[in-house]
Parts: sequence; C-alpha cells; structure tokens
Amino acid sequence: MIYLDHNATTPLDKRVLEAMMPYLTSFYGNPSSLYRAGRIARGAVETAREQVAALVGTHPSQLIFTSGGTEANNLALKGLAATLPVGTVAVGATEHPSVLETVKALKKFGWSVRTIAVDQNGRIDRAALDRMGAGDVRFASIMLANNETGVIQDVASLAGILRAHNVLYHCDATQAAGKIPVDFSSCGAHLMSLSGHKLYGPKGVGALIIDRSVALEAILHGGGQEKTLRGGTENVAALVGFGRAAEIALDELEQRRRHLLMLRERLEHGLNAMPSVTIFAQQAERLPNTVQFGVNGMDGEMLLMEFDRRGIAISSGSACASGGREPSHVLQAMGIEPSLARSAIRVSLGVSNSEQDIARFLAVLQELVPEREAAHALGIG
Repeated sequence: MIYLDHNATTPLDKRVLEAMMPYLTSFYGNPSSLYRAGRIARGAVETAREQVAALVGTHPSQLIFTSGGTEANNLALKGLAATLPVGTVAVGATEHPSVLETVKALKKFGWSVRTIAVDQNGRIDRAALDRMGAGDVRFASIMLANNETGVIQDVASLAGILRAHNVLYHCDATQAAGKIPVDFSSCGAHLMSLSGHKLYGPKGVGALIIDRSVALEAILHGGGQEKTLRGGTENVAALVGFGRAAEIALDELEQRRRHLLMLRERLEHGLNAMPSVTIFAQQAERLPNTVQFGVNGMDGEMLLMEFDRRGIAISSGSACASGGREPSHVLQAMGIEPSLARSAIRVSLGVSNSEQDIARFLAVLQELVPEREAAHALGIG
C-alpha cells in the first residue's frame, strides 16, 4: 500500500515502539505509587513531559498530558469557559470538528459563538478578528495549521490582535507540531493543543500547553493527576512514546521538512499540468506535506475508493468528519464552489514516502480524470 494520509494518522516509528516496549512489559508500575516500580514509571512520565515541551519551546511545568488532541481542545475550551463570565467565544471558520463541536456544546451554558471569516486561501480575516475582539469575546480558538488544506496562520500576529483586546487565545497545533517549527513562548497563545499520533507517536495521547497566567477548570476529575486538571492513571507507555516521537521530530525537523517539501512540489507540478485540477490555497503558506485539490466533474469519495482499489490510501478531507455528503466546511468557508468542493482530495505526505509514490499517484489520477487530459500531464521532471 502507498500511504498518503499522514494528516489522519502516522505510522508508529520503530524507535518509538522500542522506547515504549519496556513500559508495556517490565516497568508496569503506577506512577502515583511510592515504591521503586512507581518511581520508575513517574520518572518516565516526567522525561516524556520534558521531551514534548522541548518540541514546542515551553517549560515542562506548563504541559498537561491528555488522551489526545480532542481532549486537549475540550479541556482548553470548556476549562476556560468554566472560569470566565458567560459571553462570546470566537472560532476560526476552518477549525477542526473537535473545536467546532466543543464550542457548540458551550451554547447549552449560555455562551454565544461567533465565526471568524477566512479569505479564499483560508487565512483568517485580520480586520474581522479585530472587530470581533473589540466586542464581548472572552476567548478565541484559531488553529496553527489546517488539517485539510495545510494552510498556516500567522498566529503571532493574530495573538497580538487578541491580546490587545484582552481576549484569551487557544491554538490547536496538532497538525503543525513535528512538521514546522512551533514555539509556544513566541506565538502568543495562552493555550496550545498537541497530539502524539500526528508525529509518528502512538494514538491515544496528547497534551495541552497552558500559560502560567491562565486558570482552567478540570473536565475529568479523579486522583489529582496532572496538577488536578486531568484525573486518571497515566498511560505510561503511550506517554513515553509521545516523548520519544517529539524528541525525534525535533532532531529531524529540517530534514523532514526538506524531504516533504520536495515531494509536495513534485506532486503539485504534476497536478498543475492537469487542466481539470484545482489546488486549494496554493497561494498561501502551507504545511510542507499537505496538498488538497479538486477535480472538475468528479466526486471526491469516488476518487478515494478508486485509489483504494489500486492500493493507495488518501483522504477526501478530515478523518474526524468523514462519512458525510456535504462539502467540506473548510472549503465552504473559503468560498469554493460546492461541486468542486465535493470533488476534494487530500494528499498528506510522510517521511517514508518517495518520488516513486508521487509518480504512481499521478499515474493513477491520470487514469481516472476525464480523457481530455493531455498525456504529458505527468511531466514531473
């Protein structure tokens, strides 16, 4: 199989699995236990905390482990709402469903939700954000990099606007961390969500970075773990894996970026040679591994299944919002014509992908697009 859906999840790095194995077999103590086995487990958790914190340039004391990016987003948004006077929360129009559904749930408690518009390339409308911040917005959530289009927001600039209006800012960085440099201290966010399985770590583990000036209310109560903000016995092996994956990602960040960008450029060269293909947000700064495009006159889910039949795994959008027939809310917010949006395909590359994978993908796409496409559309160098 040629796997081209790394924004949905990544394969577990063998080095990560190697680091995890002792904590699945020999070192099984509860990190809250005081005897030696418990102390070993506690030490492993704290090492992982240091490794993940280093990936995003923050102090380990500011990092709370969670079960993944979705829980981190829920803890950030619900935890903030519980400590603030009821008012308005603002969210980017292209946010992940785990953010959009969380703020939707806050409406039951009297909160109102306002959506921040984006331009045709998926970038936040700064003027709209400035106007919104001047109102009764208590906090806002704007992602660093979009999971569908790969569009990267200028979060430091956006954070400056929000801070000028005393609006707290949560940043979902689950797709960005490990692919581009991410620095919590300089980006201006008050809260930042991360996920292990987006950077070749295990599923079921994530983190929330919390600025020291911010107070949160727990949404999971229990034995007081994670500074009482996330009760429950720690999944030590998964945390160890997350830490090791973060360490490797930091060490190999530039090497990975160059490799992925080279593959993306080859892919886009082939796509741009096909008249019926439109690459979305091509003029915006994007993740080095992500290309989302539409094919005139075709259905995205049909294309996905045809690629699957040929041993190529791709996506028609967010893996967390699949199964619907409506066009992607991300593409709708960007003003993409609905029929073109329904044809959307997302290719998200990984470190193990090769130029041969790109050539095979383009060859299959050439078979599937209308016959009027020119045979030379595979001119990829």
